Amino acid sequence: MARGNFGERLKRERELREVSPNEVVVATRISLRFLEALENEDWDKLPGGVFNRGFVRAIARYLGLDEEHLLAEYDLARGDLSAESALARDNRIPSPSKWIPVAFVLGALVVIAALVAAGVYGWRRYSAYRRAKPSSAVTAPSLAGAQLTGLRANDASSASSDELDLSVSISASTRVRILAGGKLVLDSKIPPGRNRHFSAETAFEVTSADSSGCCWN
Repeated sequence: MARGNFGERLKRERELREVSPNEVVVATRISLRFLEALENEDWDKLPGGVFNRGFVRAIARYLGLDEEHLLAEYDLARGDLSAESALARDNRIPSPSKWIPVAFVLGALVVIAALVAAGVYGWRRYSAYRRAKPSSAVTAPSLAGAQLTGLRANDASSASSDELDLSVSISASTRVRILAGGKLVLDSKIPPGRNRHFSAETAFEVTSADSSGCCWN
């Protein structure tokens, strides 16, 4: 069937029965724009698939036409268009494989995982290096201007332990403030003859007041 024959016959059969488009719309409940699209073979304006075939069957039933014969003519008219559409699809430029973006994503994930693993390894090595690096047992940034007496600090850390030990001996009443690893462990006045012992993982900071002399060993 030549293109245009189906739509022309459908319109001619309707007009021979002196049925207006609006009467078909009311009787079949098919939208007027769909009826006009069928008569003009404007397939792009139709929903397609089983809906189009249902429209053709309903119109044929209302006009008293053979439903199967009209459907065969419709399929023939649509078949020409389908063949053209299939040819156009075959001539299209092939789309890139869907595996390409998937492979790219997987490669990026592998690179990110490797970078994270390297960062964790480097941080562990750096942390181990800092723990192994010898630290000063005592730091006293505020002792330069103080007059201390009877204060003695001794680094008693051993090779088998990561902790530092501090022993403080007082020969005269002295107020002492000690930070062990940044944490305040003592801030009070120590009477003479009293020995105090402290431990820290990194370093000590010792300050004193109201003293007349000191010695550090």
